Amino acid sequence: MPALASRSDWVHRVTQTIVLLDMIAPERADRLRALLPPGFVLTHGTARGDEHMKQIIAEADYAISGQVAVSGEVLRAGKKLKLLHKWGVGVDNLDLAAAKELGIVVARTTGSNAVPVAEFTLGLMLSALRFIAFGHAELKQGHWRTGQLPGDPFMLSGKTVGIVGFGAIGQNVARLLGGFGCTVLYSKRQPLSGDEEAALGVLHAPLSEILAQSDVVSLHCPLTAETTNLIDAAAFKAMKKTAVLVNVARGGVVNEVDLVAALKKREIAGAAMDVFSVEPLPPDSELLTLDNLVVTPHLAALAADNFAPTVKRMFDNILHVSRGEPVPERDRVV
Repeated sequence: MPALASRSDWVHRVTQTIVLLDMIAPERADRLRALLPPGFVLTHGTARGDEHMKQIIAEADYAISGQVAVSGEVLRAGKKLKLLHKWGVGVDNLDLAAAKELGIVVARTTGSNAVPVAEFTLGLMLSALRFIAFGHAELKQGHWRTGQLPGDPFMLSGKTVGIVGFGAIGQNVARLLGGFGCTVLYSKRQPLSGDEEAALGVLHAPLSEILAQSDVVSLHCPLTAETTNLIDAAAFKAMKKTAVLVNVARGGVVNEVDLVAALKKREIAGAAMDVFSVEPLPPDSELLTLDNLVVTPHLAALAADNFAPTVKRMFDNILHVSRGEPVPERDRVV
């Protein structure tokens, strides 16, 4: 008689479905499928909204969320769902309480996008300080606007940069700023040790000092009850008039109504935003009317050379769950 198949052999003979809840192009889906472990198939979103997500999650064993919010109602539609995986780090738009109630594991790829986001952050700093995006947009319209910028352009070199939130991304931003000779202040609930600060060339400071002293304020904190509307009218009044704000964290960290008012009144010199309280950003948003604001559509984590390592790590976590094993602690959320 042939030997009985092991549990792992049995798991890989049964086709299991992974659904990416976001809308993606067929070409990107093909890149994902090329990295799938044996015994798995991948489907993905083709429309926006909860009703569509409820349809495509219904028969899925595992779900991935890139940027879309996943409600408890969507999770309850996943009758076979074992795992919800964030493609990235931020889980503020996932209903963690519902996942826990339903016994659905939640995981993320902690730190996987730290370098791409940090690099993008520096790009936004430079663009906001030097009006790179403004000059690009104007020249595309045939307007040669040298000498007609919305404000004074400033160098990044030698400036004071305040980093709000000092996890993997914030620390990588600090490392990159070392080449610009910047004074780097950071806020973090638990400050680093003196040796760690010395290695990174940073100084811990309360938010009030960061706002008052920084030429660039860069946001890298999670969205929580504590950080919602953290940067509001009072914060803008506390900042230098020559300062710029950069947000690659979450849209809700900044009060966007107050941001529009501050930029219009030139209470601060400019800002750069990759994230918004509502995504996709509505085409009639007042944010799109400001000449001292750089906007990008949540691009910071996207880097082709970081694609395969991050996806393989997600699929490895899915394999752990498929074998009845726990997700590694660094990536486990629920």
